[in-house]
Amino acid sequence: MMRFKLGIANSSVVSAAGLLAATALFGFAGCTKKDKANADENASSAEVGKKTDTVNTDSNTPPATGDSNDAFAAPADVAAPPADAQTTASGLASKVLQAGTGEGHPAAKDKVTVHYTGWTTDGKMFDSSAKRGQPATFPLNHVIAGWTEGLQLMVVGEKRRFWIPEALAYQGQPGRPAGMLVFDVELLSMEAAPEPPAVPEDVAAAPAGTSKTSSGLAWRVLQAGKGKVHPKETSRVEVHYSGWTTDGQMFDSSVTRGQPAVFPLNRVIPGWTEGLQLMVEGEKTRFWIPGNLAYDGQPGRPQGVLVFDVELLKILD
Repeated sequence: MMRFKLGIANSSVVSAAGLLAATALFGFAGCTKKDKANADENASSAEVGKKTDTVNTDSNTPPATGDSNDAFAAPADVAAPPADAQTTASGLASKVLQAGTGEGHPAAKDKVTVHYTGWTTDGKMFDSSAKRGQPATFPLNHVIAGWTEGLQLMVVGEKRRFWIPEALAYQGQPGRPAGMLVFDVELLSMEAAPEPPAVPEDVAAAPAGTSKTSSGLAWRVLQAGKGKVHPKETSRVEVHYSGWTTDGQMFDSSVTRGQPAVFPLNRVIPGWTEGLQLMVEGEKTRFWIPGNLAYDGQPGRPQGVLVFDVELLKILD
């Protein structure tokens, strides 16, 4: 399922990726403070799936290949998959370097923690969490397709080498490593994704008697809050939310990511800016947001009336 940004300032929404602005590592948004810290640690180059654009090898020095004295030297088979590599129908090739101790495999929506090093096929290392000493944590469906597919083949404790064709990597995106990419990946841990929230029974339209503002925003309180203060237009808030189109298709959810979203109210779509000012801490509210207060006319965003269940966890400032 594709995720969408909730709309930051002039750019629109938050994350394919969730709710926040051009978000950090691996393309996820609406991150917790812990996840944001992890993202900042890795963001030097490592959005394994979305953002890497740094080559860490001196272009004037031929890269080492298969040097056993250099833990980050390019593998001897970096140029192409060896004959004993396994290849999937998509063209993804891989080879187990170390058997794992786990039993289950991560699913596409699960969160994984890994160490990895990546090279281009000429042996240049362009990124390495292992060299930084900081494992990377991300949902599998928020990275390049080769990672999403490949890590589902692994178990915890396993180390595997992947040869990812360009069609499953950055697909010619400017500033990204080009061509086939080679990654050594160690799966350190995995965490199952929460079950998605049920589709609201009134997702198709706001029921009779629902409150509505002059802008056309409709809402009804699902759970009363305990707070007494309402956020301001410039307040920064922490929320959990799920969003659906009126045909019941969920397009984004901080709940399924297990990560509350933090953002300033004046940096999201107008329906959110207006609606959350009606809430207090602890309140859960369902909003029916007209397209003109959401993403209408923005390519690649959900169109028409959007339905959001929002829980205001905290007004931060």
